[in-house]
Amino acid sequence: MATSTSLLQHVGSAIDNESDYRSIVGALQYVVTTRPDITFAVNKVCQFMHKPLDQHFKAVKRILRYLQNAMEYGLQFTTVVNLDLVGFFDANWETNVDDRRPTTGFCVFLSGNPVAWGSKKQQVVSRSTADVEYRGFAHTVTNVIWLESLLSELHVVPSKKATV
Repeated sequence: MATSTSLLQHVGSAIDNESDYRSIVGALQYVVTTRPDITFAVNKVCQFMHKPLDQHFKAVKRILRYLQNAMEYGLQFTTVVNLDLVGFFDANWETNVDDRRPTTGFCVFLSGNPVAWGSKKQQVVSRSTADVEYRGFAHTVTNVIWLESLLSELHVVPSKKATV
């Protein structure tokens, strides 16, 4: 899905079978576990589960076509000696015209291998991009701290401090 795609809550016509939409989108939520490349798109179509319209279903079909043509993509893990955590995040501001809440996305890598990722709509409407970025940063740092704690319990010592 192009990030410029604008899916709106009240633009479009109702679809015949809403349960099909919910079933397909629910299945896509499980696919995100091994395909972080569709996280944003699946998050976007999940926001319309309560009342899906034809434009939302077209977006779901586009995700399915992408998956069909990109079967060889997915997570690939490599072996390395140095264990280091690196986190990345991004957030947008005022792109959702329905409720004005920003979306944050993050990905955390352990030795270059993705171990945690997600995309989430923030709970509040922010007044500035700085506020949006700070909340996204805080969410990413929370995940990095949790992963450091998990590694500690497994007696795995990273080679250096985590970087975000």
